[in-house]
Amino acid sequence: MHPPEPILRIKPGHVQPVWAGHPWVYAQAVQDLRGGAVAGDLVRVEDPRGNFLGRGFYSPKSAIPVRLLTRDPDLAVDAAFFRARIGAALRRREELGLDGAATDGYRLVHSEGDGLPGLIVDRFADVLVVQLLTVGMKRREALLLGMLQDVVHPRAIVDRTPESAARLEGFEASTGVVRGDFDGILTFRERGLAYRLPRELAQKTGFYFDQRGLRARVEELCRGPAGRRVLDAYSYVGSFAMAAARGGARHVDAVDESALAVEVGATLAVDNGLAASISYAKNDARNALRDARGAYSLVVCDPPRLAPSRASRDQALQAYAKLAQLATSAVEPGGKLIFCSCSAAVDLHALTRALALGAQRSNTSAVVLERHFQGADHPVGAAFPEGLYLKALIAEIAPR
Repeated sequence: MHPPEPILRIKPGHVQPVWAGHPWVYAQAVQDLRGGAVAGDLVRVEDPRGNFLGRGFYSPKSAIPVRLLTRDPDLAVDAAFFRARIGAALRRREELGLDGAATDGYRLVHSEGDGLPGLIVDRFADVLVVQLLTVGMKRREALLLGMLQDVVHPRAIVDRTPESAARLEGFEASTGVVRGDFDGILTFRERGLAYRLPRELAQKTGFYFDQRGLRARVEELCRGPAGRRVLDAYSYVGSFAMAAARGGARHVDAVDESALAVEVGATLAVDNGLAASISYAKNDARNALRDARGAYSLVVCDPPRLAPSRASRDQALQAYAKLAQLATSAVEPGGKLIFCSCSAAVDLHALTRALALGAQRSNTSAVVLERHFQGADHPVGAAFPEGLYLKALIAEIAPR
């Protein structure tokens, strides 16, 4: 006979978001915990009257002690559960038209969006890169990796859990090859472009799959007989730059502070037959924007996350406004700016306001033409606004 499930009860006044579908139980919402749960245990979440709300793994050191896995009181969270969720995530990507000849790099499991909070899996052709972001997922590492092996059949599985995330959850990250044969190079295709990325490139799991749709849009914007002069600021390996060049841009400047990213990007441009149109430079993107003086007909400004938490939001908004001032001044009259934020704490309204403030300071006007978000392989629950972390504005810039 199994011991009774530990029970975590939520305080009055904090039930509504969880009842409506939000997957997180915040620390300030916890009334009490009964049953002696330890880090990583599965706990039953109830309202103050004892009504069932869901089950999730317990993370006592986190500001989010429980992330709900299921709202079905009769569903066991066991090997069959994980197999079903991973299989459903794979089918969802197949229905999106991913995993084909043109694109075999994409996000396979997107944490809460695929009903597996705390688990990220990116697919690079026949290699999977995982991040175990909660102690509950870490405790089930062997089970999860076995399920991924059985469902996806990768050549190798690599762990790139950020040390910062592991530290917050109270465990030690064990990054590196955990299964199979991996030569240190992530090889994949996106929209027909070939990528070879060394493991030493330290961003996320190795690539920004979430901007696939916006890269396609950049390529479309650069089509036409006149061509465009484009600046890819914070370029990483120059994915936007290659999209612009393939679309017909007259010239693209790709700028990043990472010497390795710049070196890899230049190699990728050669591999994809686009080197004649792209110049790569190691530089602070802000300096490149400042020095541009209206020289570009299209500027892509996609900075790293400036607001890692709600507490840093106000300071980040000031930084976004300053960045928008530089970016708008880099665009020629009538040209376009693509202004991005990957900070969940900065919503679309706040990003748009930062753009407006920056444009005012640079004595320009910004008219927003389009709004873009993370790709469909990064799904978001309707009751989970924090999951919509990536926002991008395409604006037309003109003198004020």
